[in-house]
Amino acid sequence: MRRNLIAAALASITALAAGAAMAQMPAPADIIKAWDKNADGVVDKTEWVAAGRPEDRFAMVDVDKDGKITTEELTTAMARMRAARPQGEGGAPPAPPAEPKN
Repeated sequence: MRRNLIAAALASITALAAGAAMAQMPAPADIIKAWDKNADGVVDKTEWVAAGRPEDRFAMVDVDKDGKITTEELTTAMARMRAARPQGEGGAPPAPPAEPKN
């Protein structure tokens, strides 16, 4: 019984931590503002890489292939990533473990 309570508590803490991490994700507009070093309202590939992002992912986010990432493009990319994330990783919390039958 005690193990079950500990397991349930750990599962709850894990689910809460995942939810808190998602809640702390900055808005796309704030990300653009932070990475946009020349203040032109978009992020170019140089700024993307300088922000520590993988160079090859730039093309995945730059949907219109104009060499700039807009707030709208980043918003869309972030939504796609959230939708592709497996359950239990920012999606619905996993079900608690079943109690063993003794």
